[in-house]
Amino acid sequence: MAITVCIVDDTSDIRLALEEIVRLSDDYKLLGSFASGEDAILKIPVLQPNVVLMDINLGGMSGIECVRKLKPENPDILFMMCTVYEEDEKIFEALSAGASGYILKKTSPVKLLEAIRELNEGGAPMSTQIARKVVAAFQQKPATSEVSPSGSSSGKLNTLSNREMEILELLSKGMLYKEIAAQLFISQETVRKHVYHMYEKLHVNNRVEAVNKFFGR
Repeated sequence: MAITVCIVDDTSDIRLALEEIVRLSDDYKLLGSFASGEDAILKIPVLQPNVVLMDINLGGMSGIECVRKLKPENPDILFMMCTVYEEDEKIFEALSAGASGYILKKTSPVKLLEAIRELNEGGAPMSTQIARKVVAAFQQKPATSEVSPSGSSSGKLNTLSNREMEILELLSKGMLYKEIAAQLFISQETVRKHVYHMYEKLHVNNRVEAVNKFFGR
């Protein structure tokens, strides 16, 4: 089944180019394309795409604010920032708002489509430059405690069920939803539902934050 996509970008040339990339692949289906966050907020909840490619600088409401408003009410929709910004502040603000991926606009069409698929399968795709910044930030940030995951002091892990804890541990190893499903002999949709419940209990918006809690940061 085709992965459904919406695009939010206020630069018409870039928006049209992204539309063309999605349309030219049989494995992806474009549901909508919007020039403003305000328009996206009205129409994306109706369309319910699998993935939204979201620019950050939209002129009016920012893409980050748009994700922050849409994600809580639409937990099944996956948001990937597609932007020119490489600043640490923008990256972490976007991830905290609920984005699950972050790629740069200079990404090649092939890699862009791969990133959409990876995101839909449970990954957290990021351009190489962005991933390095995320890793560097975690390396520079001291752990808040030395407790093990099972006795977490960041304190919500004990609210997770055994199955949720099992899935979180596999996520921390970088496994995709389909790989977790195969290992646990359950469906990808069941994995996805467990992950959403887990996010609610841990008060996090994405895989990066959940894994961070698992390691007690």
